[in-house]
Amino acid sequence: MRSRPSLSTVKSLTMRRYRIESFERLIEAFNALPTIGRKSATRLAYHLVSENSFAGLKLAQAIEDAVATLQTCRRCHALSEDELCSICSDERRDRTKLCIVQSARDIFVIEESGQYDGLYYILASLEDLDESHLHEIVEGVEEVIFAFPPGIATDTMILFIEDRLSDRELIFTKIAQGVPTGVELENVDLLSLSRALEDRTRV
Repeated sequence: MRSRPSLSTVKSLTMRRYRIESFERLIEAFNALPTIGRKSATRLAYHLVSENSFAGLKLAQAIEDAVATLQTCRRCHALSEDELCSICSDERRDRTKLCIVQSARDIFVIEESGQYDGLYYILASLEDLDESHLHEIVEGVEEVIFAFPPGIATDTMILFIEDRLSDRELIFTKIAQGVPTGVELENVDLLSLSRALEDRTRV
């Protein structure tokens, strides 16, 4: 004779887990962002929905505006609201210097250091290199500065670009070794980055 399941067993089988779909989607959206785990995503979602809904609405509007209006600068590939970013279109910048970085985040970090007044060019990897565009960019440039974190891959990029531009009279430099190997520029303190830019060495 088969025994009947207990009341607690029946409840556990029939009871649904407490779940609010829209709130869960908000948590998942935060959780998909870099460096944000499930617990942090839940705290952020709860704060915006329950404790500061006005901040939540402002955030939603800011994200919508940024996604709708931001594009890539046709010259340096940085983020921009126009065809040319504010740096490339600024005639006060020193156009004899070109700093090659791996991401738009690096530009923000270097600009915050206040140690550089030239132009930029973003190159994430050699697969992204458009040689004809690079040759166009270096017109009028006297110094090419590589602001890459030390590593085998970035050293290879430096050598490759230097070789492709060897027909031009350019000075090639790279930021000094104040930046640790394998560490992204955004994770380097501003003082170390400022010194690395100021004490850059010839390649």
